[in-house]
Amino acid sequence: MDDRGGSPYDTAMPDSHEPPTAPPLHVPVMLDEVLAALQPQPGMIVADGTLGGGGHTRALAERVAPDGYVLAFDRDPAALRAAERNLRGHAIKLVEADFADLPLVLAQLGVPAVDGALLDLGLSSDQLADATRGFSFDADGPLDLRFNSGEGEPASALLKRLNEQQLADLIYQFGEERLSRRIARRIVERRATAPLETAGDLARLVRSCVPRSAGHAIDPATRTFQALRIAVNHELASLERALAHLPDALKPGGRAAIISFHSLEDRLVKRAFRDDIRWEALTRRPVRPGDEEMSLNPRSRSAKLRVAVRK
Repeated sequence: MDDRGGSPYDTAMPDSHEPPTAPPLHVPVMLDEVLAALQPQPGMIVADGTLGGGGHTRALAERVAPDGYVLAFDRDPAALRAAERNLRGHAIKLVEADFADLPLVLAQLGVPAVDGALLDLGLSSDQLADATRGFSFDADGPLDLRFNSGEGEPASALLKRLNEQQLADLIYQFGEERLSRRIARRIVERRATAPLETAGDLARLVRSCVPRSAGHAIDPATRTFQALRIAVNHELASLERALAHLPDALKPGGRAAIISFHSLEDRLVKRAFRDDIRWEALTRRPVRPGDEEMSLNPRSRSAKLRVAVRK
């Protein structure tokens, strides 16, 4: 099978005369920096392990055309459906899978290795805007938080199942929330009379436990929601698995660019690029968004980009 040959993942989108759909809300973070890091060229095959709103994917596909393509992964079926509409006509193969499965997918495609890989580990604005997913704690949608609603258990079920100590440990470990014990105690007290079923329910409870710091823009519920989202999607385990196998999926000289949004992710990426002898780190310190980007896209404020080349 050649590099572009048929397989269950061969879903490159042809041109279409269908009417256009509304563009995605997501703004790709540090797009110029990502392109400078990966240096995509015509004919390359690049893996985008986190399709999301498709902004990075589109830009990469435009630069590897006409003979290359982007292999775009996402666990979220909604993101893949949107990409089928909004990225139609670009040389992109869509894969509904965890980015940690990149080596397996390449084997099934008959592709020995890719020229570059991107992981943008943040949520997309489109996911946050969907009130039915529970990612936004400003909405009263179901407290789900799964990237794929057909996998695992929703966050609401997790809150019902875990005991107080387990909840406190989870919120502290994955959310780095210093008031995790207070929050866990209130969750257990509340569920004795009424389960927490919506994002708004949980956000209001957490806000009653965690005082908002003066002049601090971050919602007090942010760290608890982060912890639950990481838990139900097994995000850190997935990232660890991806980092262990990513060098095997890259050609020698191929580059990997990873954007993280909290310290737990960034530490894993930093350690892998530093300690794995297959990598040569190109960023001693993470690249951060510029002031203009942070002003235009406040969600980029916590982003950190690290880049390495496969030896």
